[in-house]
Amino acid sequence: MIRITSHVLDTARGRPAGGLAVALAMRTEGGWTDVGAAATGPDGRVTNLLPESAARTAGVYRLRFEIGDYYGRLNLPTFYPYADVVFTVEEEGHYHVPLLLSPWGYSTYRGS
Repeated sequence: MIRITSHVLDTARGRPAGGLAVALAMRTEGGWTDVGAAATGPDGRVTNLLPESAARTAGVYRLRFEIGDYYGRLNLPTFYPYADVVFTVEEEGHYHVPLLLSPWGYSTYRGS
Protein backbone atom coordinates (compact mmCIF):
# COMPACT_ATOMS: atom_id res chain seq x y z
CA MET A 1 0.00 0.00 0.00
CA ILE A 2 1.22 3.52 -0.80
CA ARG A 3 0.82 6.19 1.88
CA ILE A 4 1.75 9.88 1.39
CA THR A 5 2.06 12.24 4.35
CA SER A 6 3.65 15.60 5.11
CA HIS A 7 4.73 17.82 7.97
CA VAL A 8 5.24 21.58 7.56
CA LEU A 9 7.35 23.57 10.00
CA ASP A 10 7.44 27.35 9.90
CA THR A 11 11.10 27.80 10.78
CA ALA A 12 10.85 31.61 10.76
CA ARG A 13 8.24 31.52 13.52
CA GLY A 14 9.62 28.46 15.30
CA ARG A 15 6.39 26.46 15.18
CA PRO A 16 4.32 24.06 13.06
CA ALA A 17 2.52 25.62 10.09
CA GLY A 18 -1.06 24.78 11.01
CA GLY A 19 -3.84 25.44 8.52
CA LEU A 20 -1.61 25.34 5.42
CA ALA A 21 -3.42 23.86 2.38
CA VAL A 22 -1.67 20.95 0.65
CA ALA A 23 -2.85 19.34 -2.60
CA LEU A 24 -1.65 16.04 -4.08
CA ALA A 25 -1.65 15.36 -7.83
CA MET A 26 -0.34 12.50 -9.97
CA ARG A 27 1.26 12.98 -13.38
CA THR A 28 -0.71 11.39 -16.22
CA GLU A 29 -0.42 11.47 -19.99
CA GLY A 30 -2.64 14.56 -20.08
CA GLY A 31 -0.81 16.50 -17.36
CA TRP A 32 -1.63 16.41 -13.65
CA THR A 33 -4.64 14.75 -12.04
CA ASP A 34 -5.69 15.90 -8.57
CA VAL A 35 -6.01 12.98 -6.19
CA GLY A 36 -6.20 14.48 -2.69
CA ALA A 37 -6.07 17.63 -0.60
CA ALA A 38 -6.00 18.57 3.06
CA ALA A 39 -4.90 21.31 5.43
CA THR A 40 -2.20 20.78 8.00
CA GLY A 41 -3.42 20.33 11.55
CA PRO A 42 -2.27 22.42 14.53
CA ASP A 43 0.84 20.20 14.68
CA GLY A 44 1.65 21.01 11.02
CA ARG A 45 0.93 17.45 9.87
CA VAL A 46 -1.18 15.92 7.13
CA THR A 47 -1.54 12.21 7.78
CA ASN A 48 -3.49 11.07 4.73
CA LEU A 49 -3.06 12.82 1.38
CA LEU A 50 -3.89 9.78 -0.72
CA PRO A 51 -7.53 8.87 -0.02
CA GLU A 52 -8.68 5.25 -0.01
CA SER A 53 -10.71 5.93 -3.17
CA ALA A 54 -7.63 7.03 -5.16
CA ALA A 55 -5.57 4.69 -7.29
CA ARG A 56 -2.51 3.71 -5.27
CA THR A 57 0.02 3.21 -8.01
CA ALA A 58 3.67 3.96 -8.64
CA GLY A 59 4.34 7.14 -10.58
CA VAL A 60 5.29 10.78 -10.31
CA TYR A 61 3.41 12.82 -7.72
CA ARG A 62 3.28 16.52 -6.87
CA LEU A 63 2.55 18.16 -3.55
CA ARG A 64 1.50 21.81 -3.80
CA PHE A 65 1.91 23.79 -0.59
CA GLU A 66 -0.11 27.05 -0.54
CA ILE A 67 2.50 29.26 1.11
CA GLY A 68 1.03 32.61 0.04
CA ASP A 69 -2.36 31.87 1.57
CA TYR A 70 -0.73 30.69 4.81
CA TYR A 71 1.41 33.81 5.28
CA GLY A 72 -1.43 36.03 4.01
CA ARG A 73 -3.61 34.87 6.92
CA LEU A 74 -0.76 35.88 9.23
CA ASN A 75 -0.47 39.29 7.52
CA LEU A 76 3.13 38.52 6.58
CA PRO A 77 4.72 39.02 3.16
CA THR A 78 6.21 36.04 1.33
CA PHE A 79 8.24 35.61 -1.82
CA TYR A 80 6.61 32.29 -2.79
CA PRO A 81 2.88 32.02 -3.53
CA TYR A 82 3.21 28.22 -3.45
CA ALA A 83 5.81 25.47 -3.52
CA ASP A 84 5.51 22.43 -5.76
CA VAL A 85 7.44 19.37 -4.62
CA VAL A 86 7.58 16.64 -7.28
CA PHE A 87 8.72 13.14 -6.34
CA THR A 88 8.69 9.57 -7.61
CA VAL A 89 6.86 6.68 -5.99
CA GLU A 90 8.45 3.44 -7.21
CA GLU A 91 7.04 0.86 -4.82
CA GLU A 92 4.60 0.38 -1.99
CA GLY A 93 5.48 2.12 1.24
CA HIS A 94 5.18 5.26 3.29
CA TYR A 95 6.32 8.46 1.55
CA HIS A 96 6.72 11.29 4.02
CA VAL A 97 7.57 14.67 2.48
CA PRO A 98 8.32 17.38 5.07
CA LEU A 99 8.59 21.07 4.22
CA LEU A 100 10.69 23.54 6.21
CA LEU A 101 9.26 26.95 5.50
CA SER A 102 9.97 30.66 5.91
CA PRO A 103 8.59 33.67 4.01
CA TRP A 104 11.79 33.82 1.93
CA GLY A 105 12.72 30.18 1.38
CA TYR A 106 11.88 26.54 1.85
CA SER A 107 13.52 23.13 1.79
CA THR A 108 12.27 19.60 1.67
CA TYR A 109 13.52 16.02 1.95
CA ARG A 110 12.22 12.47 2.12
CA GLY A 111 11.35 11.84 5.72
CA SER A 112 10.36 8.71 7.55
